[in-house]
Amino acid sequence: MDQPRILDIDTVQAFMLVADLGSFTRAAEVLDTSQATISLKLKRLETRLGHRLLERTPRHVSLTAQGERFLPAARNLLDAHERALSGLQPAPPSRLTLGISDHVAGPELPLLLARLNAYDPSLVVEVRIASSREVVARYGHGELDAAIARRGDDNADGEILFREPFRWFASPSFQYRPEEPLKLAALAAPCGFRALAIDALDEAGLPWREAFVGGGVLALGAAVSAGLAVAALAQRVAPAGAVDVGERFGLPLLAPQDIVLMARPGRREAREVVKVLAAAFRSAAGR
Repeated sequence: MDQPRILDIDTVQAFMLVADLGSFTRAAEVLDTSQATISLKLKRLETRLGHRLLERTPRHVSLTAQGERFLPAARNLLDAHERALSGLQPAPPSRLTLGISDHVAGPELPLLLARLNAYDPSLVVEVRIASSREVVARYGHGELDAAIARRGDDNADGEILFREPFRWFASPSFQYRPEEPLKLAALAAPCGFRALAIDALDEAGLPWREAFVGGGVLALGAAVSAGLAVAALAQRVAPAGAVDVGERFGLPLLAPQDIVLMARPGRREAREVVKVLAAAFRSAAGR
């Protein structure tokens, strides 16, 4: 007689996290377990279902056609399980107020939010994007549940998500003559990374002048794209079409910056969301 095909909730959750985060390693981080344990759970799930759900390579994880079909059912199963645990009533929506430095918030942000929503569709995410200094200050004043910022800013001490390289970017049409001051686009003072970039130019003995002062990284990108000036930016947030001109113009190397996640201890549900946030950000940023 055939054994009943009963699905284990923890195993289904592991599958959903691997699918959403695109990584066994990131799923293991969220579940506080090892990559080997996640792999074993997924093999057992595939055996139970009789289908291969994931394609694995050393650098990439993707869903098979059967995995794509199973994922919505997996989400429904986990949602029903949570409703059963909460007494057949949907749990009240949770809220996460998140601050992200505009030097860090790159084109991965929509994917990051999608992964948070996939993990907890009832989650209300309030995102505030500002300078690292402002994000850290708001976190320190208790206005944010979590913050992602550059470690070098005041009191930005937390879990290191990854190390971000910074480069000098300009439009391909931008012209620079070494005998003339470098036209620089930077954020308005006080900005920690503005100071680092200016200090690097001064230490290298390279004259510069402000050609554009922006209120955010989006404005800096616009100035770069318009060919107005050179800006020090993370490659992830550099505008499309901009090129790294550091070596060509003989500009000083910029030190990579640690990007950290600061989060307050709270309810178990909030801690789980923060774990997913950290894993999703590393995954989305390709780290």
